[in-house]
Amino acid sequence: MFNKPTFVKLNTGWNAEPNAPFPEVIIDSGSIQLRFYLNPWIHVARPGQKGTITFVNCSRWRLGLTNDEGWYRGQCRYSRVAPEWGHFYELIGDDDCCDDPQDWISHHSPNAGQRHFLFYFRDETFECFCADWRYQADRVSAGPP
Repeated sequence: MFNKPTFVKLNTGWNAEPNAPFPEVIIDSGSIQLRFYLNPWIHVARPGQKGTITFVNCSRWRLGLTNDEGWYRGQCRYSRVAPEWGHFYELIGDDDCCDDPQDWISHHSPNAGQRHFLFYFRDETFECFCADWRYQADRVSAGPP
């Protein structure tokens, strides 16, 4: 039997650029930073502005290849249970398939947390297990490549 987690949307008032977010993972001792271009068309952001989510006390993370086409075709393990593509979620509750991907990267840190976060970008999916998170839009950033 498949236990389905509850998906809590966390990116209210901001989101990644829908076509070319170019997510980048930066490892910093016990934390993981996820940087990406912001969506300037729907939310308050300048073209080329980046946002950063810092995940504190991470135990593991992954930046996988599942894209929007795979999600809509039902090829993603959460295709039939996640509310919608292109958002940042916390998964709460039992989840029988969280260990299914084989590309997890261990990032043991003191007091590592077990909260499960997932961000669906256009061409990738970021996931991590950590204690907490915080979001910040960059004040100044260069334009897209």
